[in-house]
This record gives sequence, structure tokens and C-alpha cells, in this order.
Amino acid sequence: QVQLVESGGGLVQAGGSVRVSCAASERYFVNFSMGWFRQPPGKEREFLAAISFDGGSTRYADSVKGRFTISRDTAKNTVYLQMNILRPDDTAVYFCAATPSTIQAMAWGEVSYWGAGTLVTVSS
Repeated sequence: QVQLVESGGGLVQAGGSVRVSCAASERYFVNFSMGWFRQPPGKEREFLAAISFDGGSTRYADSVKGRFTISRDTAKNTVYLQMNILRPDDTAVYFCAATPSTIQAMAWGEVSYWGAGTLVTVSS
């Protein structure tokens, strides 16, 4: 059982930046592709970014490409999402995800484990 715990959400002004983190269970972290999804108020959950088990490959949704960056630190069993140039429509609950499959599969929604989510609110 992989446990994922997000942190780093909060209130940020439009145009600003925030980094959210996801701490994973040590035993399984290196075997999984990791990623981030978000769910805006009243909308469905959507894929944002994924990173391969070795950190060598990444994939992004078009809506965040160039603004968001995913990374992982194996020594800390943590995956990050750096979010820049934030807009009010980036307001959402951000979820960490893990899959034993590929980052392409994660982009299509194949997720084995979810974190509880962390709220990011972008004010105008």
C-alpha cells in the first residue's frame, strides 16, 4: 500500500508561484511513476503532470506546459510540482498520484494510489 501525503497548498496572488510537495512511502517510491492532478470547484479531476520512476521522462497537460514543473527527489521520497504564473482558474484541490505503469498511462487516468489533496487558491 503506497501512502501519499501532499503539502504546500494555500492562498497565492495571481501571477505568483507556489510549490506543492508529495511525500511517499519509502518502500515503493522508486518503483512508481508519480504525477499530479487537480480538481477545480465544480469540475472533474484533470491530469497535470507526470514523471517516470527514474525522473528521466516527464509529461504535461497542454494547459500547464511552460508554467508548471514536476520533479522528484528519490532520497527524500518526495515529488514536487512547481507552479508559476498562477491564474485564478488554477484554483483547485491538487492531488498526488502514483502508478506502477508509464507516465503515458497516468496521463490517460491510470492511477493506483491517490493522496488526499491540498487546496491551492489563486486570488485575482
